[in-house]
Amino acid sequence: MAMEKAIIGKKVGMTQIFDENGKAVPVTVIEAGPCVVVQKKTVENDGYEAIQLGFEDVAEKKLSKPEMGHLSKAGVSPKRHLKEFRLADCSKFEVGDEIGVDLFEKGDQVDVTGISKGKGYQGAIKRHNAQRTPTSHGGGPVHRHAGSMGSTSTPSRIYKGKIGAGQMGNEQVTVQNLDIVHIDQELNVIAVRGAIPGPKGGIVYIKNTVINRSKVKGPATTISSNPQKKSARG
Repeated sequence: MAMEKAIIGKKVGMTQIFDENGKAVPVTVIEAGPCVVVQKKTVENDGYEAIQLGFEDVAEKKLSKPEMGHLSKAGVSPKRHLKEFRLADCSKFEVGDEIGVDLFEKGDQVDVTGISKGKGYQGAIKRHNAQRTPTSHGGGPVHRHAGSMGSTSTPSRIYKGKIGAGQMGNEQVTVQNLDIVHIDQELNVIAVRGAIPGPKGGIVYIKNTVINRSKVKGPATTISSNPQKKSARG
């Protein structure tokens, strides 16, 4: 089993790069690290294994005394962002270690977590992809309303979770199974195929994907091996 990896980064924006076959690949550029291991949790002391990473230097005056005490105990300079990652094997990391993009390799599959763009208070059509009512035959002015939901005597109310207007976006979103297509160690940059949540400058967390990508057992053939089929009988 490959070593689990994790890092904190900042979304730079989207662009495209060309692969070895000349095809354009849409990618999101992430400034990842360098991060510092601020704390290491063990089964003996905490009941589980995890490491806490710190990212992006910040002025000491912008942190509280408890925050500075936590960082000073680890001998780490003031950091703006802290994030804990629960990894299967944390023995290879120690407090004070610096983690950069060289931890990852081109071709790795990762899950990227971020806070999605906030879209404010939206109606049922934009928020839940609901349909509007017909615009003819005197249907207005409720074409974009949610419509009737509650029955009469039973249940005489609307069940929780029904679609409706409300706050949209500004929530934690994870995009899974993205490919790393380029790594630049000098610029601390990782380029992943596809889009990730959040605005430019938003903080994101990159970790090995939890999806099990099993290898193909063998080349696919056009001839069936089922003896009941004509193609197999010859």
